[in-house]
Order: sequence, then structure tokens, then C-alpha cells
Amino acid sequence: MSKKWQFVDVLSLDPELLCMIPQPACALILLFPCSEKYYCYREEEEQRIEKEGQDVSSNLYYTKQTVGNACGTVALIHCVANNRKQINIDEGFLKSFIESTETLTPDEKAVKLETDESMIEAHDNFAQEGQTEAPSREDHVNLHFVALVEKDGHLYELDGRKKFPINHGPSSTETFLEDAARVCREYMKRDPDNVRFTVIALTGDS
Repeated sequence: MSKKWQFVDVLSLDPELLCMIPQPACALILLFPCSEKYYCYREEEEQRIEKEGQDVSSNLYYTKQTVGNACGTVALIHCVANNRKQINIDEGFLKSFIESTETLTPDEKAVKLETDESMIEAHDNFAQEGQTEAPSREDHVNLHFVALVEKDGHLYELDGRKKFPINHGPSSTETFLEDAARVCREYMKRDPDNVRFTVIALTGDS
């Protein structure tokens, strides 16, 4: 990506402190614990949407996740792929993957990710650069990443392990941070005894 774009820590989700986040901010990534409360709510949410339906933009880039412990990589892809108008992606494996898969179904995208050697190599290499040892694809990990983006006037939660994207209602570039922070706070309210939540934002120089 262009060097003007970077991920920064979100230190607070309080509305009055969101102004500390550099602008523009075009995506949030939430890391949260996969507790029993999360799985129960996910099932209820999917059943409700299957019954009531929801609108999903045809321009939204969404992929399922079938590779173990690749939720961080999938969240990054969701952030970048849905903000290509703002972010200039240099020629390389990421741009090639997004462009070659944008017309595929979410399941087809997942299959492509499983077999794309450049993406697999990049995922493995970057996973080793962190400050803690990265889990293997076979390890059981009870933490999970999801992305939040604004697309065509709506806020979407993109989780490759869910059946579909989640439309969280109207949003805009001006209200995105506040809207996305609300969704993150709702996650925390559903599991108030757990403190293992982290949020980062994809931001650029205005």
C-alpha cells in the first residue's frame, strides 16, 4: 500500500476520544475472545438475518475463511479490498489476489486463498515478525479478528467465519468511526467480564 496508510492502535472507543485517531480512517479491525457468549450470539444473529433478510452492496468485497488461524490476514484483505478508491495498492501479490478474485463468490475466494502461494508465503512470513510466537494453522486459538468498513452508505462487519457479511445500518465516511466504535462496544457489552479486546484503525494522512 501507499506509505501514507498505516494501522494505528485505537486507545479508546469513547465518542469524545475518537478524534485522537488520525484521519481519514477507513476501516477498523477488532480482536476479541471467542467465548460461549460470542457463539450463542452469532447463532442468534445468523438465524435472525436468514429470517428477516438484509441488504448487502454488490460492491462489497467479502471472502469466507477456510484457512486455520488466518483471520488476521482475511481481516486485512477485507480492509484493503473495500477501500481501493482511497488506497493506492502497488503492483504485487495483494493487488493481484484482490483483482483476480473480486468477481468470485465468497466461497470461491476462500478456495483461491487456500491455494495462492504468494498469499500463503506472505501470511507465513509476516506472522513470524510479531513480538509473540504465531500459532500454526492447526492450533486452536480462541481469539478472532473481524473487519469493519463503510461501503455504499452502510457499515459492514466482515467475518470470514460467518455465513455472510453483517449490515449494521447506515453509515458514511464522516460517521464511520463513531458507527464502527459502537459495534465494537456492543461486542464488549456482550462479554463484560472479558478484557481481551483490541482495536486498530486503518488511517491515512489527510
